[in-house]
Amino acid sequence: MSTLEVNTISPISGSSDVTLGGSSKNIKFASGTTVDFSTNTPTTTLGSTMKATPAFFAKQGSTQAISSLTWTKMNINTEIFDSDSKYDTSNYRFTPTVAGKYFCYGQVNISDGSENVLAQIAIYKNGSQAFMCVDRFPNENDIAVNIQVVLDLDTDDYVEAYARHSRGSNSDVLSNSSFFGAYRIIGA
Repeated sequence: MSTLEVNTISPISGSSDVTLGGSSKNIKFASGTTVDFSTNTPTTTLGSTMKATPAFFAKQGSTQAISSLTWTKMNINTEIFDSDSKYDTSNYRFTPTVAGKYFCYGQVNISDGSENVLAQIAIYKNGSQAFMCVDRFPNENDIAVNIQVVLDLDTDDYVEAYARHSRGSNSDVLSNSSFFGAYRIIGA
Protein backbone atom coordinates (compact mmCIF):
# COMPACT_ATOMS: atom_id res chain seq x y z
CA MET A 1 0.00 0.00 0.00
CA SER A 2 1.32 3.42 -0.95
CA THR A 3 1.27 6.33 1.42
CA LEU A 4 1.24 10.01 0.61
CA GLU A 5 3.18 12.35 2.80
CA VAL A 6 1.40 15.70 2.72
CA ASN A 7 3.84 18.60 2.74
CA THR A 8 1.56 21.24 1.26
CA ILE A 9 -2.12 22.13 1.03
CA SER A 10 -2.65 24.72 -1.63
CA PRO A 11 -5.63 26.21 -3.44
CA ILE A 12 -5.60 25.91 -7.21
CA SER A 13 -5.28 29.32 -8.82
CA GLY A 14 -8.58 30.81 -9.97
CA SER A 15 -10.82 28.23 -8.29
CA SER A 16 -11.86 26.93 -4.92
CA ASP A 17 -10.39 23.47 -5.68
CA VAL A 18 -7.58 22.24 -3.42
CA THR A 19 -4.48 20.12 -4.07
CA LEU A 20 -2.76 18.05 -1.39
CA GLY A 21 0.85 17.54 -2.36
CA GLY A 22 3.86 15.60 -1.27
CA SER A 23 7.19 14.53 -2.67
CA SER A 24 6.11 13.39 -6.16
CA LYS A 25 2.36 12.76 -5.94
CA ASN A 26 -0.57 15.14 -5.78
CA ILE A 27 -4.26 14.62 -5.05
CA LYS A 28 -6.74 17.17 -6.37
CA PHE A 29 -10.14 17.70 -4.68
CA ALA A 30 -12.88 19.69 -6.37
CA SER A 31 -14.65 22.42 -4.49
CA GLY A 32 -17.59 21.04 -2.48
CA THR A 33 -15.90 17.65 -1.95
CA THR A 34 -15.31 16.33 1.56
CA VAL A 35 -12.92 13.45 2.21
CA ASP A 36 -12.89 11.76 5.61
CA PHE A 37 -9.76 9.72 6.44
CA SER A 38 -10.48 9.40 10.16
CA THR A 39 -11.74 5.80 9.87
CA ASN A 40 -8.79 4.64 7.72
CA THR A 41 -11.37 4.02 5.00
CA PRO A 42 -11.52 7.03 2.72
CA THR A 43 -15.07 8.07 1.83
CA THR A 44 -16.04 10.97 -0.36
CA THR A 45 -19.13 13.10 0.06
CA LEU A 46 -19.97 14.98 -3.11
CA GLY A 47 -21.17 18.56 -3.05
CA SER A 48 -24.75 19.46 -4.00
CA THR A 49 -23.73 20.00 -7.63
CA MET A 50 -23.01 16.26 -7.94
CA LYS A 51 -26.36 14.95 -6.65
CA ALA A 52 -29.07 13.68 -9.00
CA THR A 53 -31.62 15.81 -7.18
CA PRO A 54 -34.25 17.11 -7.14
CA ALA A 55 -35.80 13.72 -7.84
CA PHE A 56 -39.19 12.10 -7.30
CA PHE A 57 -41.19 8.98 -8.06
CA ALA A 58 -44.95 8.70 -7.61
CA LYS A 59 -47.72 6.33 -8.62
CA GLN A 60 -51.41 6.50 -9.42
CA GLY A 61 -53.10 5.86 -6.08
CA SER A 62 -56.58 5.09 -7.41
CA THR A 63 -58.27 4.21 -10.69
CA GLN A 64 -59.07 7.21 -12.92
CA ALA A 65 -61.66 7.14 -15.71
CA ILE A 66 -60.64 9.07 -18.83
CA SER A 67 -62.67 9.88 -21.93
CA SER A 68 -61.82 8.59 -25.37
CA LEU A 69 -59.59 10.78 -27.59
CA THR A 70 -59.01 13.33 -24.81
CA TRP A 71 -55.57 14.11 -23.34
CA THR A 72 -56.11 13.87 -19.57
CA LYS A 73 -53.66 14.67 -16.80
CA MET A 74 -52.90 11.53 -14.82
CA ASN A 75 -53.79 11.75 -11.11
CA ILE A 76 -50.35 10.63 -9.91
CA ASN A 77 -50.94 11.33 -6.23
CA THR A 78 -49.01 8.78 -4.16
CA GLU A 79 -45.34 9.66 -3.62
CA ILE A 80 -42.83 6.86 -3.27
CA PHE A 81 -40.07 9.41 -2.68
CA ASP A 82 -39.53 13.14 -3.24
CA SER A 83 -35.99 14.26 -2.40
CA ASP A 84 -36.68 17.98 -2.14
CA SER A 85 -40.50 18.18 -1.88
CA LYS A 86 -40.77 19.44 -5.47
CA TYR A 87 -43.62 17.15 -6.60
CA ASP A 88 -47.11 18.44 -5.85
CA THR A 89 -49.59 15.59 -5.28
CA SER A 90 -52.58 17.95 -5.48
CA ASN A 91 -51.90 19.24 -9.00
CA TYR A 92 -49.74 16.26 -10.12
CA ARG A 93 -46.85 18.49 -11.14
CA PHE A 94 -43.05 18.45 -10.70
CA THR A 95 -41.37 21.88 -10.46
CA PRO A 96 -37.67 21.22 -9.76
CA THR A 97 -36.60 24.85 -8.98
CA VAL A 98 -33.05 23.83 -9.99
CA ALA A 99 -32.13 24.37 -13.65
CA GLY A 100 -30.64 21.45 -15.55
CA LYS A 101 -31.30 18.47 -17.76
CA TYR A 102 -33.83 16.03 -16.30
CA PHE A 103 -34.56 12.41 -17.09
CA CYS A 104 -38.37 12.17 -17.01
CA TYR A 105 -40.19 8.85 -17.22
CA GLY A 106 -43.63 7.40 -16.80
CA GLN A 107 -46.04 4.60 -17.51
CA VAL A 108 -49.77 4.50 -18.08
CA ASN A 109 -51.69 1.25 -17.73
CA ILE A 110 -55.09 1.53 -19.44
CA SER A 111 -57.84 -1.07 -19.01
CA ASP A 112 -60.16 -2.90 -21.35
CA GLY A 113 -58.82 -2.24 -24.79
CA SER A 114 -59.63 -3.99 -28.01
CA GLU A 115 -57.62 -4.73 -31.10
CA ASN A 116 -56.30 -1.59 -32.89
CA VAL A 117 -57.28 0.76 -30.06
CA LEU A 118 -54.47 3.21 -29.25
CA ALA A 119 -53.09 3.94 -25.78
CA GLN A 120 -50.81 6.97 -25.32
CA ILE A 121 -48.74 8.69 -22.66
CA ALA A 122 -47.16 12.15 -22.89
CA ILE A 123 -44.90 14.35 -20.83
CA TYR A 124 -46.10 17.95 -20.81
CA LYS A 125 -43.74 20.84 -20.09
CA ASN A 126 -45.32 24.10 -18.90
CA GLY A 127 -48.77 22.97 -20.09
CA SER A 128 -47.73 21.89 -23.60
CA GLN A 129 -47.00 18.42 -24.90
CA ALA A 130 -43.23 17.91 -25.11
CA PHE A 131 -43.04 14.17 -26.01
CA MET A 132 -45.56 11.39 -26.59
CA CYS A 133 -45.44 7.58 -26.94
CA VAL A 134 -48.15 5.35 -28.37
CA ASP A 135 -48.96 1.65 -28.56
CA ARG A 136 -51.87 -0.45 -29.81
CA PHE A 137 -53.88 -2.83 -27.66
CA PRO A 138 -53.06 -6.31 -28.95
CA ASN A 139 -56.43 -7.73 -27.81
CA GLU A 140 -59.09 -7.06 -25.16
CA ASN A 141 -56.64 -6.79 -22.25
CA ASP A 142 -55.02 -3.95 -20.36
CA ILE A 143 -51.99 -2.27 -21.92
CA ALA A 144 -49.04 -0.38 -20.43
CA VAL A 145 -47.26 2.33 -22.42
CA ASN A 146 -43.93 3.78 -21.23
CA ILE A 147 -42.10 7.02 -21.92
CA GLN A 148 -38.55 8.17 -21.13
CA VAL A 149 -37.26 11.59 -22.22
CA VAL A 150 -34.59 14.15 -21.32
CA LEU A 151 -35.80 17.73 -20.90
CA ASP A 152 -34.04 21.02 -20.21
CA LEU A 153 -35.83 22.58 -17.24
CA ASP A 154 -35.35 26.06 -15.81
CA THR A 155 -36.06 26.96 -12.20
CA ASP A 156 -39.74 27.75 -12.87
CA ASP A 157 -40.53 25.03 -15.47
CA TYR A 158 -42.87 22.18 -14.56
CA VAL A 159 -43.69 18.77 -16.01
CA GLU A 160 -46.82 16.60 -15.88
CA ALA A 161 -47.90 13.19 -17.22
CA TYR A 162 -50.95 12.86 -19.50
CA ALA A 163 -52.77 9.85 -20.95
CA ARG A 164 -55.09 9.27 -23.92
CA HIS A 165 -56.83 6.34 -25.63
CA SER A 166 -59.05 5.72 -28.64
CA ARG A 167 -61.42 3.11 -27.22
CA GLY A 168 -64.63 4.99 -28.10
CA SER A 169 -65.90 5.10 -24.51
CA ASN A 170 -64.38 5.75 -21.09
CA SER A 171 -61.45 3.61 -20.02
CA ASP A 172 -59.52 3.49 -16.75
CA VAL A 173 -55.97 4.52 -15.88
CA LEU A 174 -55.17 1.74 -13.44
CA SER A 175 -53.73 2.42 -10.00
CA ASN A 176 -50.39 1.09 -8.74
CA SER A 177 -49.17 0.26 -12.28
CA SER A 178 -49.29 3.82 -13.64
CA PHE A 179 -46.48 6.11 -12.48
CA PHE A 180 -44.37 9.22 -13.12
CA GLY A 181 -40.88 10.30 -12.04
CA ALA A 182 -37.90 12.52 -12.82
CA TYR A 183 -34.37 13.28 -11.66
CA ARG A 184 -31.63 15.77 -12.53
CA ILE A 185 -28.82 14.39 -14.68
CA ILE A 186 -25.39 14.95 -13.12
CA GLY A 187 -22.79 16.61 -15.32
CA ALA A 188 -25.07 17.33 -18.28
